[in-house]
Amino acid sequence: MGSERPIPAGLSRAQLHELYYLMRLTRSLEEKLVNLYRQTKVIGGLFRSLGQEADAVGTAFALDRSKGDILSPLIRNLGSMLVQGATPLEVLRQYMAKAESPTRGRELNIHFNDLGRGFIGQISHLGDMVPVMAGITLSFRMRREPRVGLVYVGDGAMSTGAFHEGMNFAAVQRLPLVVIAENNGYAYSTPMDKQTAVKFLVEKAAGYGVPGEQADGNDVLAVYQVTRKAVDRARAGGGVTLIELLTYRRKGHAEHDNQSYVPDGELEAWAAKDPLDRYVRQLTQEAWAEPAELTAIDERVHQELDTAVAACEHEPLPDPASALDGVLAAPPRAELEWYRSLDA
Repeated sequence: MGSERPIPAGLSRAQLHELYYLMRLTRSLEEKLVNLYRQTKVIGGLFRSLGQEADAVGTAFALDRSKGDILSPLIRNLGSMLVQGATPLEVLRQYMAKAESPTRGRELNIHFNDLGRGFIGQISHLGDMVPVMAGITLSFRMRREPRVGLVYVGDGAMSTGAFHEGMNFAAVQRLPLVVIAENNGYAYSTPMDKQTAVKFLVEKAAGYGVPGEQADGNDVLAVYQVTRKAVDRARAGGGVTLIELLTYRRKGHAEHDNQSYVPDGELEAWAAKDPLDRYVRQLTQEAWAEPAELTAIDERVHQELDTAVAACEHEPLPDPASALDGVLAAPPRAELEWYRSLDA
């Protein structure tokens, strides 16, 4: 191991360690969820981000929570929510539909919001969060708030009308929005070359008149740097940036997907580019972290997750009688003919 080299991107040694912690937490939390899923303790689907942890963590880390920056993740961006302050306990409760989950068992996986911590749960219609975040960042500009929004979109969702409408509106209005295009190879089972004619997604930026940037999505520091540049530009009034991150989805669309459509050798080739393994090598080779420091972070993650699982695994599901709680703001007036109470 050589002497310590200058840390890039203006980050501190502690922040480099925090990036590792957040990536390790993301992967280990999903591994816990796989174990629970196989025990039928997870309700609904389980969507892994294996191989994409650097995307979610590196991009969200470039935001400034103290300024009120906000993001909207996709189903494989659990790491971005952990950066913003979501806890493993919340995520576990949510996946298991517990009564104490953020949505009280009414929604699953990472479909939950916390405006105070700066994340808006996505909806399942892919591409639709781009116009939603365009509207949110328009409100920032109208209120003259120095806030930035960040939204994730996949290669398949970039072929939807919702993406086009949201992107076009945000570009014309020069909104403080960063659009992260995750090129992970597949839209469910459809390879990118079967659903769009461009070789790279960043080429689409020119059609909207906005800057386009591309980075290695498996290099967390490269992801952070390109996103920080776009965030600073948006905050300064420069408008939208489209960032393409080149990565790979090493698990199927969800745990039920056996990936039979993946060519032989492709998974192994991308496993050799694993973002966590790559970052560990970089930290140790550049003398930014001692092996003992990384081991301590691993142990911290292990203890936090064991504690979270123990806290919620045997918690109850919601009381069925609570299903209507919060559906109506207040009971309507009794004289309204269309309303019939449950007691009628």
